Amino acid sequence: MGSATSLQSDDTLLDAYSQAVISAVDAVGPSVVRLDVARGGGSGVIFTPDGFLLTNSHVVDGSDGVRVTLPDGRASEAQIIGSDVLTDIAVLRIGGTALPWARLADSRSIRVGQVAIAIGNPFGFHHSVTTGVVSALGRSLRARSGRLMEDIIQTDAALNPGNSGGALVSTAGEVIGLNTATIVPAQGLCFAIASNTVRFVASRLMRDGRIRRSFIGVAGQQTPVPRALARAGGIATASGVLVVSIEKGSPAEAAAFREGDVIVRFDGALIAGIDDLLRHLTDERIDRTVSITVLRRGRKVELAVIPRELERRA
Repeated sequence: MGSATSLQSDDTLLDAYSQAVISAVDAVGPSVVRLDVARGGGSGVIFTPDGFLLTNSHVVDGSDGVRVTLPDGRASEAQIIGSDVLTDIAVLRIGGTALPWARLADSRSIRVGQVAIAIGNPFGFHHSVTTGVVSALGRSLRARSGRLMEDIIQTDAALNPGNSGGALVSTAGEVIGLNTATIVPAQGLCFAIASNTVRFVASRLMRDGRIRRSFIGVAGQQTPVPRALARAGGIATASGVLVVSIEKGSPAEAAAFREGDVIVRFDGALIAGIDDLLRHLTDERIDRTVSITVLRRGRKVELAVIPRELERRA
């Protein structure tokens, strides 16, 4: 009797799970599109009724044309509105009105263990659905550009080539992430850019066509900071950024940086490595004086530097 009751309970739970997935796919699925470019393809998600859509920058960068196909068979050419290789996000637009569109969730509400549903076009299999759970939050992932991407969702929902740029969806029928990468030798290690990062980058790309960042003009590498030196300087860090070269005519040269300086603070924030430094070089720092603390021959030195805008390179 107990066994029969348990079996019935399992069936009820399974059916509830199935209904939740079906409902989410019904809500978001019509907005997930296939992208075809000369060298391959990927996926995208329409997120406004007038045809703005999201995908990964690596799917469309360098493409002369992008063809978008909706699940209902409608197809059109897309215009690339903006692309940011450092976050692997691009915004495109297709013509039309009252198009199916997906809502972006507040990714701060995501919890480890919740159901995650991936919708995309793996290996060209149009509109495929896989499910799993959110395995971890707040991961960091090295982008193809070499820069660290943050606020990454780890999931075990199966992703394959062609899923890039597709939707990672909650059972509430909202997009919690933009699928971006897998670790090829591993199983169940897949990654998506969290929706709050996607929303921010997309808004800037729609407004400016690009993400503005600042730079100071140093080449550096992470280096250990001797404990005695850190303690003497009142700096609670075990590493910093060793300046190995300074760009001619750069803000760093104007601020009298020297090769061999070790950057340990940026406007009061500890700098333990190059990724920390890059994280602070945002558009808000452009043409604004900041204080950078360096260790120079055993002494702590404060330098005032005015970052300039990082120009996009083709």
